[in-house]
Amino acid sequence: MSFLQPSDIQAIILSFKVACTATVLSTPLGIGVAYLLAHTRIPGKTVLEGVVNLPLVLPPVVVGYLLLVLFGRNGWIGQVLARFDIHIIFTLTGAIIASSVVGFPLLVRSIRLGMESVDASYNKASRTLGAGPWDAFLTITLPLSGRAVLAGMTLMFARSLGEFGATIILAGNIPGVTQTIPLAIYEYTSSPGGDRMALSLCFVSILLSFIVLLASGAATRTLNKR
Repeated sequence: MSFLQPSDIQAIILSFKVACTATVLSTPLGIGVAYLLAHTRIPGKTVLEGVVNLPLVLPPVVVGYLLLVLFGRNGWIGQVLARFDIHIIFTLTGAIIASSVVGFPLLVRSIRLGMESVDASYNKASRTLGAGPWDAFLTITLPLSGRAVLAGMTLMFARSLGEFGATIILAGNIPGVTQTIPLAIYEYTSSPGGDRMALSLCFVSILLSFIVLLASGAATRTLNKR
């Protein structure tokens, strides 16, 4: 990869770190939220659904600014974290949080659709045989929703890999610290003579996205065989 600069390789590695961490940390919560939306009648369910899906309709820059307000020095969460000497703004953690928030609705929507497609008679049969709600979820609902969970994780990973707006507001564009592939491309396009390097990173981004899709398809076929 001689056509890439060392800073570009750092951006690629950081993009993978952000996307992987955001996806892994968000998946358990996404499964829980999807189950609440699909199989419960909790008060305020409509409000919860609206809050979860809000990042889908808001511009990413708006999401990033709201996160900046929350995690800033004067923000509600930022003030609490400051007491423990934890800083989110302009850090890799900030980039992970931004990607998690923006990609979370895609994860939840996919898993929810999978859970809603599971035949309710299976859960009823397991309850008749003595299984509790938790056992029925772990042995029936979750395994049968495996493809939907995988699809949601793939969508979120891809979305996190290409996240720009919220990340640049909350985490900034610091080479080697928070600069991911989209931010590096933006910097190249803003610099004279940077078109060639921007195209190189665009090619890498396309290649990585294609590999993710192939891996997801292979994993789905494996689940289908089982």
